[in-house]
Amino acid sequence: MHRRTLFAAATTAACALLWGACASHTQIPAEERAKLERELTGRDSGKFLKLSYYVTPFFGDGTKKLLTHVPPDEVRLLNHPDGTPVNPGPVEKILPAGRPVRVVKVEFPTSWVVTERIPYTPRTQPWVYLTVADEPQSHPFILVLRPGIKSHAEFVAELGRYLSDQDPARLIETWSDAVRTGIQNKSAVTDMPAEALEMAWGYPEIIRREHDGDKKNEIWVYPGRKRIAHLTDGRLVRTEVSAQ
Repeated sequence: MHRRTLFAAATTAACALLWGACASHTQIPAEERAKLERELTGRDSGKFLKLSYYVTPFFGDGTKKLLTHVPPDEVRLLNHPDGTPVNPGPVEKILPAGRPVRVVKVEFPTSWVVTERIPYTPRTQPWVYLTVADEPQSHPFILVLRPGIKSHAEFVAELGRYLSDQDPARLIETWSDAVRTGIQNKSAVTDMPAEALEMAWGYPEIIRREHDGDKKNEIWVYPGRKRIAHLTDGRLVRTEVSAQ
């Protein structure tokens, strides 16, 4: 029997033993997946980082790098057997918002893909492979999208939270030097606009809104309550950061 046939048979047997662990985890129809791949990897489909990102190891896969908008200890992509989150690894660098990128591959968690992915990675979620301007191309940078995306439109909307079709440089240039430095360093700066705080700190897990007279107050809570931001009328007032 041919080696590839043997491997396929062994894989099928392994999946059966794992009671469906190799089942497909994508609900997007095959024709829509193919359309997304064509659209996102086309020659004229360059994009920009919408947020600033930490670069970390990609869990157990040494051939890739993870892009995460929150610090590694706040990443909630994979859990240990006891239910605690897996830290993907230490921060290696920061890629600032506005850096040009190109999507080179969109990988959906079909049954075959899940089987081929390295264990102890977020195998059951969509991965978007990127090259980043001025960065080595020895390894792809990976954005891991949320599970449960069901359609072409939903996928595009989700990716749009992390990558932009428009260069945000013009907007960033309207802010103060301190705010621009905060975005580059992923640090919060008092009085920075909410959109700048998103670029610097990433998206919060919870936003609580309340009104105090004519003032609009928001509390942004990040995973594990490790960081909390207080905003009034769309501007950062103060932060609470727990000891790491």
